[in-house]
Amino acid sequence: MAYLHELKTYASDRGTLTVLENLMPGTIQRVFYIHGAGSSPRAGHRHQRAWNALVCLSGHCRVYSHNGREEITYILSDPQQCLVLEPEDWHITDRFSADAILLVVSNEAYDRAEYIYEPYSNSQYVYEPALAHLE
Repeated sequence: MAYLHELKTYASDRGTLTVLENLMPGTIQRVFYIHGAGSSPRAGHRHQRAWNALVCLSGHCRVYSHNGREEITYILSDPQQCLVLEPEDWHITDRFSADAILLVVSNEAYDRAEYIYEPYSNSQYVYEPALAHLE
């Protein structure tokens, strides 16, 4: 199941350093970031092998995660927090603030065949565009 991890952070008069390491198996194979997304949902899939680590570097967004047994919704708004998604975690990101920048780090390179788009049959996720501005 997805879990929120507090990242090691070191502050000094020269600024703040936040470290993302040892959160998922394997080595980092892919890094990308999402920005200018608005309130529209993104993702809507799970993986066969890939683990992903999500950090909202600026602004905030919502992440819904469901592993077939449990479902949890997270609000990412602190760059010192990292949401780790395991392969079985079907997820959607939405409700991005105007200044949101969501960093995603994966232990697998992109492979379209590795994605599973069908949500679990017992998923309770509902996209409510009228409420997108409230988060």
